[in-house]
Amino acid sequence: MKLKMLLFVFASSGYLSLSASNISQPVWVKKSVETATFQLKQMSSKLYNKTGKEVFPRSVKDGQIKLVDGEDWTSGFFPGSLWYAYELTGDKKMLENARYYTNKLESIQYFTGNHDIGFIMYCSYGNARRLSPQKSDSSILVNSAISLTKRFFPKVGQIRSWDNERWAFPVIIDNMMNLELLFAMSKTTGNPLFRDIAIKHADKTMENHFRKDMSSYHVVSYNPETGLVETKETHQGYSNESAWSRGQAWGLYGYTVCYRETGDKKYLKQAKAIASYIMNCPVMPKDKVPYWDYNAPKIPNEPRDASAGAVTASALLELYTITGEKQYFSFAETTLKSLSSKKYLAKVGCNHNFILMHSVGSIPGKFEVDTPLNYADYYYLEGLMRYVNIWNKLNKKNNL
Repeated sequence: MKLKMLLFVFASSGYLSLSASNISQPVWVKKSVETATFQLKQMSSKLYNKTGKEVFPRSVKDGQIKLVDGEDWTSGFFPGSLWYAYELTGDKKMLENARYYTNKLESIQYFTGNHDIGFIMYCSYGNARRLSPQKSDSSILVNSAISLTKRFFPKVGQIRSWDNERWAFPVIIDNMMNLELLFAMSKTTGNPLFRDIAIKHADKTMENHFRKDMSSYHVVSYNPETGLVETKETHQGYSNESAWSRGQAWGLYGYTVCYRETGDKKYLKQAKAIASYIMNCPVMPKDKVPYWDYNAPKIPNEPRDASAGAVTASALLELYTITGEKQYFSFAETTLKSLSSKKYLAKVGCNHNFILMHSVGSIPGKFEVDTPLNYADYYYLEGLMRYVNIWNKLNKKNNL
């Protein structure tokens, strides 16, 4: 009788257990995880054993799933999402699928064509090594870090993002996300070179990418011979002086990681300042899912970017874990609840089996506008995983 009463109390208060072995978790999380798991299984079954290079679902184009090969910057997010789904559910099929798609990226460990190898390999092989490691995972990640360091120019003190004719030496704020691979491999190998490069990149980005209000430029281009700044621009934002919302999220996430890995308080100060800009932005909607650019001219009649919301929420949850400041948890919780609502979370079997709706790739480039994106799904699941971990610790602490 007492057990039934206890279950009734949890149910009526809006919380249920995902499994018999887990501490109670919110119903909205359980529903979101069930939806994500279904979508990912369906997507996996569609693509399993597909011939050809393009096997990673990125987005939707002309009513069809847009597939990319391993060198696309987004290729690691789908296997990464499968890893998080496995972690959230313990579903062995998710584990099988996660390993299958991760292994398809093995050759990318030697890719030096741009800075995105951190995204590609740490979201896939990084999670693989953490959750169900195989012997080759660490060596693959070490080789990936070595490949990334080949784009570091000591004269500039930065990792070059792209090779193109528009800029002499472009560095984008997104590049902060690739430093986690370098920090991790420095610990794995004991080689300080990886860590030193990550720190140099973070420091110079902090010096040149941010305005006084702590919003960031998207692209800063340097003179490769002198290391001096030549231009500060945008590529995916509204204007050179605007605050592209996903760019702000990349910066927040990146400097939170830098503090976690170094303990240097200047990075914590930076992360908190970026968070303050985002959280206090006067055009931030009530549901905390941002417009694609905080300075877009037609707000509130501008597209939202679920991907920026997901990255921001995940970063804020780690910042909360570090600082214990409730404001970060509350903001992230609101964002994740919004993304888990009917407005953003796809119905099972719909949305071409992507999890979230309403993301923006590039409005200036006129592609992936108001569409699902695999990295929105990845950071949403990472955010849910971080939320669950915090929730479980809080419940354990309160003896629930």
